[in-house]
Parts: sequence; C-alpha cells; structure tokens
Amino acid sequence: MRVELVTNLKRNATDILGDLASDQEPILITHHGKPAAYLIDVSSFEAMRERISLLEGIARGEQAVEAGRVLTHGEAKNRMKRWLG
Repeated sequence: MRVELVTNLKRNATDILGDLASDQEPILITHHGKPAAYLIDVSSFEAMRERISLLEGIARGEQAVEAGRVLTHGEAKNRMKRWLG
C-alpha cells in the first residue's frame, strides 16, 4: 500500500488523485508520522458500502434467529402475499 505525507497530498493532490483513479489502490495519508486517513477511489468506496450493507442485513437476520423471531415457510408466504398485494 502506498503511503503519502499529508504535506505531499497538499502539494500534489492532482497527481495523487490521478494515480488513485488509475491504480485503484488505497493510499494511506500520514500526519506527523501517524496514520491519519485513507484515500480510496469512488468505485471501491461504493462497492465497500454495498458489501457493508449486505453484511449488516445478514447480521440482523442472525440476531432475529437468535432471538426466536422466525417464521415457518407458510407464514412467510402468507405475509408476502399480503405485502405484494
């Protein structure tokens, strides 16, 4: 992974963003020698958000099962009929 100083980002933002767009490799930005932020391209960020959303849905489903909030196939089918009209 590429690492850039925050001062380099300030001075060379256009070049760094160009590299980011072409390489699609995250860039770690450091400030005073410590990690401060990651730069990632837009498509990678959007894909990551979609994956997180899916994983959150799976986690909610697992919590529902653990809490006993489950339906039989027939109950689910009837609810879907009402919901779909």
